[in-house]
Amino acid sequence: MIKQALLKFWNDESGLTAVEYAIAGGLVVGGMVAAFVTLGKNATANIECLGSAVTGASGNCI
Repeated sequence: MIKQALLKFWNDESGLTAVEYAIAGGLVVGGMVAAFVTLGKNATANIECLGSAVTGASGNCI
């Protein structure tokens, strides 16, 4: 009886799906954070470039 219970527990894979979803969710969130940080830096640089152009400063904006 104990052997059957241990084998049933050993072969049960229902808990793995929750772990897999958690890992996948973490990867998605990490990718989103990296994208937002990169886009935020680029947006800030472009806004500063536009502000410099409005005030008449001669900058080398891309």
